[in-house]
Amino acid sequence: MQIDLKTPFTTNDVAQLLGSKDNTRNRQIRVSTTGIAELSDDVGNQNISGLAFRMETFSAGNGWTGVEAAADSRIVARVEKVLKDNWPNPTNTYIDIF
Repeated sequence: MQIDLKTPFTTNDVAQLLGSKDNTRNRQIRVSTTGIAELSDDVGNQNISGLAFRMETFSAGNGWTGVEAAADSRIVARVEKVLKDNWPNPTNTYIDIF
């Protein structure tokens, strides 16, 4: 699941992104310089070439990814705000406070 940030996206799109992978591995939302947001298995500073920005790593078991995260309106709203506030002009390449 990816979200194209260059086109209007919805809260439901963000929920689907968060729910697209389970909560058993570390994950990170990454946004490419072309405006594609994805929930990546690459975390930290691994493979960051071509990224406009990335969010703090969601550690396995912390509840920020998977079905429960997708159903949590507070989590979805926070991630949606980061995506909207930082595309196309990110405040930083690494967003860790949101």
